Amino acid sequence: MDLKKSSAPVNTITIDKNLIDQPTSNIYEAISIISKRANQINTDIKKELLEKLDEFATYNDSLEEVFENKEQIEVSKFYERLPKPHALAIQEWVDGKIYYRNTKADGSTESF
Repeated sequence: MDLKKSSAPVNTITIDKNLIDQPTSNIYEAISIISKRANQINTDIKKELLEKLDEFATYNDSLEEVFENKEQIEVSKFYERLPKPHALAIQEWVDGKIYYRNTKADGSTESF
């Protein structure tokens, strides 16, 4: 997932309900799929951020010393400016990039 190339909005916008429930014909099913994808995106972003911040970690026994690492601050600011996971998931849904199956129709499991 390339977060820099995402066209998801950073600010809150209104989206037409018919656009959201069009693929499934059920708004609740669509929201459920979008929320599961948003949780996946959030987990991926959090994992990536922690990995990058671990590169700058300094381990001291003294709790009173606080080091401000400029690179660490820049990484944190980058992730703060990204669109929120729910906005990324909604954009993926609208663009048709989320794969799903109706488990009741074919007896198989949902996939993303």
